[in-house]
Amino acid sequence: MNPVTDDPEDDGRPSKSQRKRDMTALQDIGAELVTLNPDQLAKIELPERLLEAIVEAQRLRSREGRRRQLQFIGKLMREIDPAPIRARLELWNGAAREGTAQQKLIERWRDRLLSEDDALTPFAAEYAGCDLQHLRSLITSVKRDREHNRTPKNYRELFRTIRDIVAAHNGEPAQSG
Repeated sequence: MNPVTDDPEDDGRPSKSQRKRDMTALQDIGAELVTLNPDQLAKIELPERLLEAIVEAQRLRSREGRRRQLQFIGKLMREIDPAPIRARLELWNGAAREGTAQQKLIERWRDRLLSEDDALTPFAAEYAGCDLQHLRSLITSVKRDREHNRTPKNYRELFRTIRDIVAAHNGEPAQSG
């Protein structure tokens, strides 16, 4: 049988296209590693040579130099198991998405509480046990501040208060700030 005409799946190796997709995926993981800060990089166990290549890529400003360095990082990634790295990155991305979703929820509640006079009732039903008097006071203060063009101090305080209520309802520790 002619090896050139044999079915490529018969030899047990992935096709050239599949190998190329795999290498691109590794290079994409490497590119994501380049965006991390030093604290995050320290939390991932990386071989010294790969870590040095990532730090070098972060330093580079030349587009072409950075592209070549990312290719080199992809090549180094072929020598290690990318599964733990991919898992850690997905965990961080998931946490970031959850944090963004929660922040948007808090902003929607703040906007609704300020724009609808009867919005405090569904908020109180959703988050039982919250301090309604404090919320009413903050809402009134924000509206008064807007009328007099004052700084948005109470607006930010309303956000923090809603954030703490939502966090307590979800069983999370209250954030400071």
